[in-house]
Amino acid sequence: MSESQSRYSIVERLTQKKIDLMSEGLELDEEAKRKEQKVTQLKKELDEWENDIQQDIERNRMLKQREIEKAEMSNDNLKQRKSAKEQILKEKLNTLDKALERIEEISKASPTNQ
Repeated sequence: MSESQSRYSIVERLTQKKIDLMSEGLELDEEAKRKEQKVTQLKKELDEWENDIQQDIERNRMLKQREIEKAEMSNDNLKQRKSAKEQILKEKLNTLDKALERIEEISKASPTNQ
């Protein structure tokens, strides 16, 4: 019976060793899956980050373009106002020049009392 128990204990130990080795293999498989999932997740996060950055760049580009358009419109409006103001000033100067000329003509034509 001792020989039977000895064989039984050997079989039991070998079976336990087999189970332990199979468990180690499963643990390695699980760890490999986790690492692969981590890599996949990191790649996904990178893609999302790049997409976010690209959207931010486009949004900023559009804001800058609008800012440029507003500045151009403001500049064009200023040029128009300046041109209109210059025309008005020119007309006023002409009117003043004519008034001065008339006064000068009147002064020449009329005797001065001194």
